[in-house]
This record gives sequence, C-alpha cells and structure tokens, in this order.
Amino acid sequence: MTPAATVTGTAVDLTDLTVRFASKRSRTTAVDNVTLRAEPGEFVTIVGPSGCGKSTLLKVVAGLVRPTSGSVSLLGRPVAGPQKDIGYVFQRAALLEWRGVRRNILLQAEMRGLDRRLAAARADELIELTGLTGFEDALPHELSGGMQQRVALCRALLHQPRVLLMDEPFGALDALTREQLNTELHRIWRETGTTILLVTHSIAEAVFLGTRVEVMSPRPGRIIRTLPVQLPPQRRYAEVMSDGRFDRLATEIRQLLGADANH
Repeated sequence: MTPAATVTGTAVDLTDLTVRFASKRSRTTAVDNVTLRAEPGEFVTIVGPSGCGKSTLLKVVAGLVRPTSGSVSLLGRPVAGPQKDIGYVFQRAALLEWRGVRRNILLQAEMRGLDRRLAAARADELIELTGLTGFEDALPHELSGGMQQRVALCRALLHQPRVLLMDEPFGALDALTREQLNTELHRIWRETGTTILLVTHSIAEAVFLGTRVEVMSPRPGRIIRTLPVQLPPQRRYAEVMSDGRFDRLATEIRQLLGADANH
C-alpha cells in the first residue's frame, strides 16, 4: 500500500486549548489549557477518565468543535471548519446496512468525488490488508463486530489521509478481538506512515499502540503527563505483555489515573 503523503512540519498542533460548552442552565469546561502536538508518522494515544474531554480534542482537530480559546492547526494550516484531509473512525462502525463491504468502503470515494478506478484499486488493497478478502459482498449484519470495524477502518483510509483520528474504535469488542485488531492497526500504521491520534479508556491499548501516551485528568481535562513508549517497532501482544517496560508504563499510567482505571 502506498504510504501517506509526506508531511512537513507538525501534523497536529493544539496550543493552550480550552473548550467550554454553554447551555441555558450551565457552563461546562470540557478541556482546559491543553497543548498537544503530533509529529508526522507518530501514533499518539490519549487516555483518561470518562468525560475528561478526550473525544472533544479529536473533534477540535477535525474542525467539528470550535475552541473557546487557544489555537489548533492541522498539517500546518489553522483549523477553521470541518477538515477534509483526515480520516475518522468512531466506536460504532456506522455502515450502511444495504451495502456490502466493498461498497461501504467506496462510499468515501463517492462522497469525495475520487477517481472511481483508483478508488476501487485502493479498496481492494485495503480489503486484503485488513483480512476481509472473501467478504467483499457481505452485508453488515453478516459480519462480526470486529469485521465491521475493519470495514470502517478501510473506509477511513481509502483517501489516504495523512492524519487519522480514532475515537474508542474497539471499545465495544471482546478482549480477544480487540487484541487482534490492535495488532493489525499497529501493522497498518507502520506500513502507511499515517499520523494517528487514538482515544481510549484502555491502558493496555494505549501502551501497546502508542509511540507516546498522553494522560488526561478528570474534567476539565488537562494533560497531566506525557509518556514515551519504548517498545519494539513491531509488536505482538504476547511478547509485549511479557515485556517489563510495558508493565512499568502501564502501572505508572494506572497510578496517575487512580486505582479504578480500566486495565
């Protein structure tokens, strides 16, 4: 598969970011004074308690939420509205029930007006890359939850985005499927060179996938620690879980989040 286009400069830059939401009854600070940067090709995982503003950060990068103060830039340009140069994967696959796997992936091409021939070839590459070969015409109800998320990932990668945002994409899956998809995602990231920001409640997932982990406080969300992940470039769950560096880092994150944090 063709690597993501080269990015010069910082891929994602959030500086002194604060986001407040106001209603008739209340005013809530979701994130407060957050500075976070992702360099090209990094895999940044963001972990923190529920309601701390993790998803809000992704929405700000995507241009779906405007910051109250601070600045945000994507690929060197200020974010002033919804961004086209990204891929976005949510917790639910959100596939069209009447479309098969291949046609669900190609929906991205239709929405973006991509060259049909090139998009079809790219879809075939992604289907092979994610182990969906043989299921090209299967409808969503014929697929497991893990396979549906593979389709959603293919759809998000079809236009070869230089930045991929992932919001708890494997949170609803069973533990074994989640581990398998983590391993595949890490391999895809190595092969494509895409910059990834992934939000998760799972400490193990954050450490396994990330080149670094950003740990957030309870609301209002702040970055309380930035932790580099010093694990081998190629990762398999069984090997990583028995690596002392994984255990030490996971323990440190668990202590930062409190004893009740998810394992």
